[in-house]
Amino acid sequence: MHDRTGQRPATGLPLPRVEFIALAAALMSLNALAIDIMLPGLQEIGASLGVENENHRQYVISAYFGGMAAALLPYGPASDRFGRRAPLLFGLVVYVAAAIAAGFAPTFEAMLALRFIQGVGAASTRVIAVSMVRDCFGGRQMAETMSLIFMVFMVIPVVAPSIGQVMMAVGDWRFIFIAMGAIGAAIALWAAFRMPETLHPQDRRPFTLASIGKAFAVVLTNRLSLLYTLASTAAFGALFAFINSAQQVYVGIYGLGVMFPILFALVAGFMALSSYLNSRLVVRFGMRRLSHGALTGFMIVSGVWFFWSLHGHIPLVPFVVLFAVAMFQFGWIGSNFNSIAMEPLGHIAGSAAAVQGFLQTLGGGLIGALIGQAFDGTTTPLAAGFFGLAILALALVAIAERGRLYRGAPVQPVTRD
Repeated sequence: MHDRTGQRPATGLPLPRVEFIALAAALMSLNALAIDIMLPGLQEIGASLGVENENHRQYVISAYFGGMAAALLPYGPASDRFGRRAPLLFGLVVYVAAAIAAGFAPTFEAMLALRFIQGVGAASTRVIAVSMVRDCFGGRQMAETMSLIFMVFMVIPVVAPSIGQVMMAVGDWRFIFIAMGAIGAAIALWAAFRMPETLHPQDRRPFTLASIGKAFAVVLTNRLSLLYTLASTAAFGALFAFINSAQQVYVGIYGLGVMFPILFALVAGFMALSSYLNSRLVVRFGMRRLSHGALTGFMIVSGVWFFWSLHGHIPLVPFVVLFAVAMFQFGWIGSNFNSIAMEPLGHIAGSAAAVQGFLQTLGGGLIGALIGQAFDGTTTPLAAGFFGLAILALALVAIAERGRLYRGAPVQPVTRD
């Protein structure tokens, strides 16, 4: 028996549901950890390694995204052929080794190369965690699970900058990378001992160029999946833009200094709360109704922020309120859009997650880098990016749904072959 996507219905979780969600969230959180824990140290990294241009410090983040984007495509087909575990554990070893080595980087160029390699390892967690969820869930149940995973995942942006600040207090920026490697090693051991294989043997696909090309063609020619993936790319581009500029905004514009991690954690906490509420509401109201409404709200709030910034400096409190409201709505966009994009492609979940992750990471990373490099000492470039990307995402979703937004989609019945 298969559902209408061609995917065999889940026969049950391979381990307790709470542990499955926690482990999948921990795997995905390694990406947030690799970025957020080092934000307090960007200034010292630049000074230590002779980076004179302030905006060039952002390359430490961009290089990581570049490595991840480059490696996402092969991980998907590999996980569809060899199962989820082997590619995942390989990637985790690469991630840990590169993180520790980056702590001893003698030059900025060596740092960027090691960050690129670390991103190559991290790509396995991005692809395979989503694939494992799709192996076990579908439809609104997948959206509910992804929301819970995203809620746990968002704990990392809450605590990581503070961990980085502590590392800076007891040592220097090199301790940040060693801590990153140690945390990655602990999660790798957890996955090695507790996460069994979730891909059914009958769903394995041959690892050939023809098979890979066919799977990619299915992903790229599925209108709903492609357009929702592109809409997610636009939304993540806004998030990556803020991550690139966060230290400059909070410390450079608002002069928060060591208080920067607290404000960063506050906004991340709103995203975690939003993800939890989404997990409670999505089964009742549906992915589309929640995510379309949230995207519209995201666009309105970003528009207010943008037009206010054109008329002068925004004080800290209104800025944090506007940004927190926007990020609260982001929590209803990301997990639902990913679930909608994955729903028609369960029979090639690994390849689908790889292509979608590639587009989101490469596209979002490039967009975020461009907006970040436009930083001019004000929040206007960031606000303009948020507003423009929200409009683009809403347009893509409207095309995907043929103009029928904010509707609840019925749960699809299970049919026999």
